[in-house]
Amino acid sequence: MVQRQLPNPAELFELMKFKKPDLNSKRRRLESALTINDLRTVAKRRTPKAAFDYTDGGAEGELSMNRARQAFEDITFHPDILRPAEHVDTSTEILGGRSALPFGIAPTGFTRLMQTEGEIAGAGAAGAAGIPFTLSTLGTTSIEDVKAANPNGRNWFQLYVMRDREISYGLARRAAAAGFDTLMFTVDTPVAGARLRDKRNGFAIPPQLTLGTIINALPRPWWWIDFLTTPKLEFASLATTGGTVGDLLNAAMDPTISYEDLAIIRDIWPGKIVIKGVQNVEDSRRLIDLGVDGIILSNHGGRQLDRAPVPFHLLPEVVREVGKDATIMVDTGIMNGADIVASIALGAKFALIGRAYLYGLMAGGREGVDRTIDILRVEIIRTMQLLGVSSLDELEPRHVTQLVRLVPLTPSLRAAQAGLTS
Repeated sequence: MVQRQLPNPAELFELMKFKKPDLNSKRRRLESALTINDLRTVAKRRTPKAAFDYTDGGAEGELSMNRARQAFEDITFHPDILRPAEHVDTSTEILGGRSALPFGIAPTGFTRLMQTEGEIAGAGAAGAAGIPFTLSTLGTTSIEDVKAANPNGRNWFQLYVMRDREISYGLARRAAAAGFDTLMFTVDTPVAGARLRDKRNGFAIPPQLTLGTIINALPRPWWWIDFLTTPKLEFASLATTGGTVGDLLNAAMDPTISYEDLAIIRDIWPGKIVIKGVQNVEDSRRLIDLGVDGIILSNHGGRQLDRAPVPFHLLPEVVREVGKDATIMVDTGIMNGADIVASIALGAKFALIGRAYLYGLMAGGREGVDRTIDILRVEIIRTMQLLGVSSLDELEPRHVTQLVRLVPLTPSLRAAQAGLTS
């Protein structure tokens, strides 16, 4: 029989301690976000649909984007037991410098449209965290202003080779003069991908007002106040700032880029150079043989060719082909620190985050980017401790098994199917 009694008021008060209310609404919503998906939810609530969808969407049916995210979910970790990992070292050497974490911020275009602090928030947060920040050719903050926002940190510059080659060469020279230490030559964007969300939303620069956009903006006055009361968008490269996103991208890209352009840019650029957008083993081997400082396995966040290879799936094969000492980096689909740990275990030297950074930016400006980095840091440390490793160097392929959903149709299967239909 349970013995019952009247509650003791002293004990009751001890058990029922109320949390002190936080009157800072930004801090409240960011602290309540425990994952990158939580930040995405906040970002979607606070950002007009057209701007949010530009970040959140991919090309055509968004298969490349969704498959990349699914690939990171389809893994099994294999932890070691009785391996103390009380203190975890997450730092790594990448492209001639130290990074406090095994990831940096990827280049993103039109960033200030997502949230007015834009690249300044990203560069400042990256500098504070001790990780690299990458400015896009289609960024909305100048090279010099990014340098000013992150004067002592590592700044990288992403370069598109445009129809007017001298514009691209001039940008490379400006970035070098400003002290950017790495050039990220992007090769997977000869033309703009078909970003259907943007077309359906009528997304343009500057934003085009319709009845739908006005209705969607009404519950988000802060975004419009920020947009209208801050300086006009400034692109790092484009002389014109008007038109649809597809128009602007196609004006900047050139489908005729080749290895000859790579040779010219290598002559211009004094620092490290990496090639972004590599999507097969053969190109990986050729680029490493040519002596580039690194390659980034990437399908542009699923924003270019839909049904493109999944970079995380490609990673082990490329590492086997070019050797584990080559600098292989990976992006696309990273939404959790465990995704980064798995990539390092399978041979990547570094990872880059794009959407995850922008979700944080839209959720809370600079503080939101800080929150993104902190969430990923905590997830990386916890995953490593649970695996029983104290440093990134201890991660090995044996720690990760990639599970398979979509497998290639083999010749034997095709022949069998042909026999059934004949």
